[in-house]
Amino acid sequence: MKKLLLPLAASLAFGALSAHAGTQAQTRNPVVLVPGIFAFDSIATVDYWYQLPSTLQKQGATVHVPKINAFDSSARRGEDLIAQLEQIRAASGGKVSKFNLIGHSQGGVTARYVMNTRPDLVASVTTLHSPHKGSPLADQVTETAPEGSLQGVTLDVLLNATGDMVNLLSDNRKSRSDVRAMLAEFNQQGAAANNATFPAGLPTSACGEGPQSVTLGGHPIRLYSMSGTSPMTNLFDLSDPLFVTTSLSFSEPNDGVTGRCSSHFGKVLKDNYRMNHIDVNNHLFGLVSLFETNPKTVMLNHVNRLKNAGL
Repeated sequence: MKKLLLPLAASLAFGALSAHAGTQAQTRNPVVLVPGIFAFDSIATVDYWYQLPSTLQKQGATVHVPKINAFDSSARRGEDLIAQLEQIRAASGGKVSKFNLIGHSQGGVTARYVMNTRPDLVASVTTLHSPHKGSPLADQVTETAPEGSLQGVTLDVLLNATGDMVNLLSDNRKSRSDVRAMLAEFNQQGAAANNATFPAGLPTSACGEGPQSVTLGGHPIRLYSMSGTSPMTNLFDLSDPLFVTTSLSFSEPNDGVTGRCSSHFGKVLKDNYRMNHIDVNNHLFGLVSLFETNPKTVMLNHVNRLKNAGL
């Protein structure tokens, strides 16, 4: 992944990409790919957004991948993201004012926090496989390993250590993981509380569609979402058995982590891709369904949609 050289403050916050070869993805505002849990930009040769940033930048997009805490609340992750967006904006010398936020899983909820808190920074928000209404997996974990119990303490130590290691390996040493803050946001009660605080863009019916745009603080923002409903997509994908197992916790079609209706936000572009929870960011290493549109094409088409909308 070729890094765009930025002024020091911005380069510490983001990996940005350039080297234009086309214009299909040449949006007015930069694209920011916001990761979900286990957030990282790159670890060794592994990219969270596998081959997606380079696909976009070859078609004219300016792409940023922020450094976000592996496990934390969307509010704290959002504040980190806001700081990094401000650095990029300041470093641009007035050329950048807003961003197209594209968030995967919790990254979508993090983008919603930024949209509601600092709408002046946001041109559009797109959420990918984001559990806006929570996930039954979070409820199961909090019920079987309650905070303060032996099981809970063991879980906290293990997952927070894992998250801290991910942060370290991805050169994000500023953050310490807090898995309880993440779980509290995605169980049923926590998701409902978050949605009551930040209702903008959410459907008003159980499995409906939200508004295609909202105006917050005088700033119009376009809203989109997409998701999948196939935990098993490729026999060689090692994540598929995990998502097949976790999918048993759901009473609706799902991707192994996010239910179909829970993913709805703004204009629903498609909610039944033949994708598991991480296929949309082209993992593992591009081992996705051969019978579905490739994630690189899905992403490129969507960023072209943003371009055509003047975003």
